[in-house]
Amino acid sequence: MNLLQIRTSAFWLCIIAAVSSTAFVSCEGEPLNAECDIESAFLPDDVLIREPVIENDKVTFMLKNGTDRTALAPEFTITPGAVIEPPSGTVRDFTTPQTYTVTSEDRKWHKNYTVSATYITISLQYDFEHVRLEETNKARYDVFYEVGTDGKESLTWASGNPGFALTGMAANKPSDVFPTYQINDGRSGKAVALTTRMTGSFGALVNKPIASGSLFLGKFDLSTALSKPLESTCFGIPFSKIPLYLKGYYKYAPGETYMELDKSITDKLKPIPGKTDECNIYAVFFETSDGMEYLDGTNVMSDDNPNIVAVAALSPEERTATSEWREFNLPFKYRPGKTIDFGKLQDGHYSITICMASSIDGDYFCGAPGSTLIVDEVELICYE
Repeated sequence: MNLLQIRTSAFWLCIIAAVSSTAFVSCEGEPLNAECDIESAFLPDDVLIREPVIENDKVTFMLKNGTDRTALAPEFTITPGAVIEPPSGTVRDFTTPQTYTVTSEDRKWHKNYTVSATYITISLQYDFEHVRLEETNKARYDVFYEVGTDGKESLTWASGNPGFALTGMAANKPSDVFPTYQINDGRSGKAVALTTRMTGSFGALVNKPIASGSLFLGKFDLSTALSKPLESTCFGIPFSKIPLYLKGYYKYAPGETYMELDKSITDKLKPIPGKTDECNIYAVFFETSDGMEYLDGTNVMSDDNPNIVAVAALSPEERTATSEWREFNLPFKYRPGKTIDFGKLQDGHYSITICMASSIDGDYFCGAPGSTLIVDEVELICYE
């Protein structure tokens, strides 16, 4: 299943987190097992279309269309001994995001969460003009996000950058060492660049010597990262339209030497003469019923996954080098026998993910260091 390359960064993120003494920053620099975290969040089931999404410093409630947001009283489970302010169950106006502060039991650490309650709204055009710098373990990396017609953040892209920060290969500029970063010379304005990177001595130590640059719609679930790394890569965000095409522009330059993972040698990489790296861009539209709210690294492109409705992907001929901007216009090909239930669509029971990566075999920790995919002006064309 070559198209599962997006899992790359998630794999080595999990392993590095397991063995590293460097803390994954979650509350002002305390160790991974911090005691100032929101562990779960609750609103009545009759107002939600799916389980709340809990990320490092954000909680998002996905509401059914028409739900009154002016007087919601979310409840939270936090780490033992911690306190949350305002208290769990407080009625607040969620027409704008609200801030909650969790303070650890010893009162030495605290963490601010932005809690949002949103309807199913999603941008259909992605220009990669917006990034914010995330700083952790003295590393600075780009986090991509999109802005809606109201001028506010409409979605945040996921990448393997947080995991790469744990390798200690930091620099002042994200573009110097990180796999996913913003560049200025896009087709129009700025663009996203994905570069396959070596993970250094630490990555080699844990048999994860290479990391494909990646960007996708979804999230990474740290709560299961150590025990179930493939399942920790969560693909998909709610989507209430019928996708027809995924289109955009890209450039691709394969790295000089393709490498395969070889655990028997010191740096864990064996050159493969004559083999050329390939990039990939694809999208998956799927149903979220039967408990499958996300796809993951084990099933995102599986032929036997009954929840997948349609897939759009680059052909082998399109995954090759191009120094000029190359347009892609990928039709969503529906799986045999699949139809769309319009009632479920209206109620928010379908999701979509868009994935892109600089090395198609990155899930096997194979690829050419330096392979760079640049993407801009991506758009979902949907049935009106």
